[in-house]
Amino acid sequence: MARVALAVRRELNGRGSGLESHRHRIPLGLVMLEQGWITSSQLRQALDAQRSAGAGRLGAWLVRQQGVEEQLVTRALGLQWSCPVLPLEFHDAEGLTALVPRLFVDAFGALPLRVAAGKLLYLGFEDRLDSVLALAIQRITGLRVESGLVQESLFRPAHARMLSAKFPPVELIEAASEAALVNALAKAIERVRPIESRVVRVHDCLWLRMWLSPRGALVSGNASTKDVIGSVEVH
Repeated sequence: MARVALAVRRELNGRGSGLESHRHRIPLGLVMLEQGWITSSQLRQALDAQRSAGAGRLGAWLVRQQGVEEQLVTRALGLQWSCPVLPLEFHDAEGLTALVPRLFVDAFGALPLRVAAGKLLYLGFEDRLDSVLALAIQRITGLRVESGLVQESLFRPAHARMLSAKFPPVELIEAASEAALVNALAKAIERVRPIESRVVRVHDCLWLRMWLSPRGALVSGNASTKDVIGSVEVH
């Protein structure tokens, strides 16, 4: 119990740290204008359309209304976030479900793409990175995580396929207080009796992973791990 309490306190005290700020990023339209991929007229018309509609991302308006190539929008987003544009070749959704709980794939728009050389996980996003989730996955799996963007028309169907794949079951806990959450996580560990366990923060929740057998094949073996996702009720 004491070790669980210490781990929970450590993670919750770090809440809010490591958040990826995008407030000072160069606006997408200016990035594309600077690269010569659009004209000032195209940018102005797309911004006007976006403002009139009151919805939609600028990149989508540039593609739909101004005929700008989608690949250029994705490349500009990559420049904006200082990250690579990742390919979607050989994506095996079923083979990656043990890495990240389905809840996180859905809620944070993440797409595990592939594991290279058993050491590096490529993690895709549609239009912005989530550094908190990437760090949590890295800490849980021991894999180095390389985050990048995937072209929207490729990302969305692949993400839908990932969500329809069979994930390991996850136990969800909503506790009334930090003490109650510590108690619930400690009980889960006592019930499962794993050979190893680890707790990390993912935004406003905690992810407890328990290993039932020695960590070997990181991607396969859904039955060898148990996940619990816990949070404290917000009053």
